[in-house]
Amino acid sequence: MTLSCSTLIIPAAYHASYGGTTNSTTGIDDNSKPGLLLISHGTSVILLGLYVTYLFFQLRTHPDLFQHRKAPQQHGGTGSTEEIEEEEEEEEAKMNLPAAVFGLLGVTVVTSFCADYLVASIQEFADHYNIPKAFIGMILIPIVGNAAEHFTAVFLAMKGKMEGTVGIAVGSAIQIATLVVPLLVIVGWIAHKELTLFFANFETVCLFVSVLLVNMLVQDGKSNYMEGVMLIGLYLVIALACKYI
Repeated sequence: MTLSCSTLIIPAAYHASYGGTTNSTTGIDDNSKPGLLLISHGTSVILLGLYVTYLFFQLRTHPDLFQHRKAPQQHGGTGSTEEIEEEEEEEEAKMNLPAAVFGLLGVTVVTSFCADYLVASIQEFADHYNIPKAFIGMILIPIVGNAAEHFTAVFLAMKGKMEGTVGIAVGSAIQIATLVVPLLVIVGWIAHKELTLFFANFETVCLFVSVLLVNMLVQDGKSNYMEGVMLIGLYLVIALACKYI
């Protein structure tokens, strides 16, 4: 996640080296545009390669590093054998592989149409309610679009499975930064659309401070309510800033 954040900061730094001026239509300085496209295309290819390597590392070569480790039962503890067996019991699959694949494809198609209508209605919604587009894109849409992941993370946290909760939250961010965004840039490259990894200074700073705080809180492998309050506080500060851009 830190690496993906760094690769998104570099295009902004490159743009700033040209004085930081932007074209009113594209939002990018015409002098830095060729270099930004080259950097973005190369960086996207590298990020996709890193994501594939990360999946291979996680699923094939070192899966034991991502498995839940249960603390050894101490003598005189209150945990019984039945409780330990209950913790180690795995949930049985309720769908076979073909049904799961078919359901996933169907939901993906429906989601694509919903996303199309959502994007088309942003301009009208922003004008009607006088809401900045930055607030819609950085606050409202992520809340609605990731509602299922939020529910799953909260549900696992309530059951005390913090590793699964952190894995969902951080894993989703890694997937967006190292798979979705680079893939969109490459698809735009193929379709002759000039998409880059350049974000405005405000978005870049928000991304940097968010990744910095998350890394500082999760690196010890522990969690408590104070760390959650800190993350919510930073989120509210960013939301407040987005509301008045």
